[in-house]
Amino acid sequence: MRSDIVSHGAGELTYEIRNIVNVAEKLQKHGVKINWENIGDPIVKGEVIPEWMKEIVAREAMHNESWGYCHTRGVLETREFICNLTNSRGGAQITPDDIIFFNGLGDAIAKVYGCLRPETRVLLPSPTYTTHSLGEAAHAHAAPVCYRLDPANNWLPDLEDLRNHVKYNPQIAGIMIINPDNPTGMVYPVETLRGIVAIAREFDLFIIADEVYNNIVYNGERTVPISDVIGDVPAIAMKGISKEFPWPGSRCGWTEVYNYGRDERFKKYINAILTSKMNEVCSTTLPQRTIPAIMQHPLYASYLAERIACYEKASNITYNCLKEVPGLMVNRTNGAFYMAVAFEDGLLNHRQSLPISNPEVKELVEGLVNAPGVSPDKRFVYYILAHTGICIVPLSSFNSPLQGFRVTLLEKDAAECERIYRTLAEKIGAYLKS
Repeated sequence: MRSDIVSHGAGELTYEIRNIVNVAEKLQKHGVKINWENIGDPIVKGEVIPEWMKEIVAREAMHNESWGYCHTRGVLETREFICNLTNSRGGAQITPDDIIFFNGLGDAIAKVYGCLRPETRVLLPSPTYTTHSLGEAAHAHAAPVCYRLDPANNWLPDLEDLRNHVKYNPQIAGIMIINPDNPTGMVYPVETLRGIVAIAREFDLFIIADEVYNNIVYNGERTVPISDVIGDVPAIAMKGISKEFPWPGSRCGWTEVYNYGRDERFKKYINAILTSKMNEVCSTTLPQRTIPAIMQHPLYASYLAERIACYEKASNITYNCLKEVPGLMVNRTNGAFYMAVAFEDGLLNHRQSLPISNPEVKELVEGLVNAPGVSPDKRFVYYILAHTGICIVPLSSFNSPLQGFRVTLLEKDAAECERIYRTLAEKIGAYLKS
């Protein structure tokens, strides 16, 4: 090309959760059996959608209205239903006009960050879900600015670190949280949420709360939506059905806006997001129309509870398998269906490996791990993949200086789950001694 057509830093933005799939698929062709522990799709891991839910979707598909455009903000009846759910908790009160539907939260994230001025920054947690860090970095053409989640303290945020980032960086206009958290599985205590809201109020910031896992909690924990503690601080909550129903292929999520009219600049920002959505006319109609009927179905609560019980069991199996491995910082997860594990500093290096019997697989993996700039934890997960078939994700790919890995907790067979993570624990020990 006669000119540079890619924005600065774009080539460095990677989505390792999906990138490792390309490598795993190549290994499959060489006979490696893969255990997919890398991506949060319950359907891939064998979740069977109940007949009553399929019938609701099929019934909605028979209505002509489900085939047309809906309002740019979303189907009014569904927005009214969601509005009532939020308002019934007694926190921030919203109207249907405070809700905007998107084609999945990836769409919402792109527009929420994309409508910011390039010099405006949103403070992110570290580690953080890749779509947020990529979206924020892409709008600013700069590396994300992050506060620390502490693996030595159950992955809770370091509020002093968060406050200092805000205090000494006037370009920060917002704070983002994921609750329950991806990739760590941590659930924010209400006192921590109140502390973050207090910092936002003190420095006149807004909050973005990704709450797509808000109803997936276990081990006796409970989640507090940001709307319940937000008070008069402007905020955006992100929600969706991809993990909860689960229907990731629906690409159906929404934002709820709190305190829309409190600040003129925030109001203008939300209007810009809506205008950006208008350029697409609307989000997909059919999934939106199914939400009230599915959530109000008499079997919905028990179905969700059964799934959550499976995640709790997988969480505790995984924790019990990995916690005894020397050099790992392992925390019991209480929400979502992920676990992030960090290695103690200095344990990983570029000399460690595991034996790979297939020469073609060995050549492929060694070509990848010996490339310039490959982090030690990426080297680790590729050797684990080739040696065991267990597909996990390096923690450094979640915008973290920590070396480690993230796993999913979606294996429904308890015996298989135990086999996978006992194998992983054993091979971690072997890798560290190599």
